[in-house]
Amino acid sequence: MRTSFFSQLGNPQLVLFLSRMPGPSSLRRVVRWGLACVALLGALPAVSQSRLDDMAERTRACAACHGEQGRAGPDGYYPRIAGKPAGYIYNQLLNFKEGRRHYGLMTRLVDPLTDAYLWDMAQYFASLDVPYPPPSARQPATTAQQLARGRQLALVGDTSLNMPACTSCHGERLTGLLPHAPGLLGLPRDYVNAQLGAWRNGQRRAHAPDCMAQIAKRLSADDLTAVATWLGMQALPANTRPSAATSAALTVGQSAHMPCGTADLPVAKARP
Repeated sequence: MRTSFFSQLGNPQLVLFLSRMPGPSSLRRVVRWGLACVALLGALPAVSQSRLDDMAERTRACAACHGEQGRAGPDGYYPRIAGKPAGYIYNQLLNFKEGRRHYGLMTRLVDPLTDAYLWDMAQYFASLDVPYPPPSARQPATTAQQLARGRQLALVGDTSLNMPACTSCHGERLTGLLPHAPGLLGLPRDYVNAQLGAWRNGQRRAHAPDCMAQIAKRLSADDLTAVATWLGMQALPANTRPSAATSAALTVGQSAHMPCGTADLPVAKARP
């Protein structure tokens, strides 16, 4: 019976069934991690080459938490990864692996994987152009003053805090800026607020110079909530793909307003 069960872990129907099983959220997360770990470890070069033919198949385990094709988990805890810049996804996978981001399930999942393999995963998810879900009809309680402050921070910035607008790094449409800045729309307010808070208190870091940590620490807790709330209430534009960096002032990993650290991308080579 045990052999039969584990032989079915690659079955997408079983993955979805077990990942949605009732019970405490902590139990569901452990189950999801176990399924993802077995599936991704099973896709390493040491096993049958037939498991390596299709990156969509190799990353199927990610759907247990991040939704089918990386469209986002149903509970708002696991963000959308489909369509984000490959450089950003790759950096975040490295951040989990190297301790700049702290979530044990992700760390244990990516720790055995090579940097080249992580880059393959990042390129695959970046290539996906799948629709966003319709906006939630439930809106958080907020005030006109809070929304005005959030809009200012996102679109204008605050010169008194020496803080650029979110659009300066994340694109005019706030859908991301190639090659490293993710989109900020289509994410739950609580998720954005939690990530900004993690940067502010040092629980989340990036390669030095860590521009997001600098920004988050310049803002008050109320400001973080204001910008997260405003972003979470915005409708998505017709074109949700990341924008290309066109300004001569923009280079890899650096905006015109402040330097931002990033990892070197792995040298292109054939997949194992």
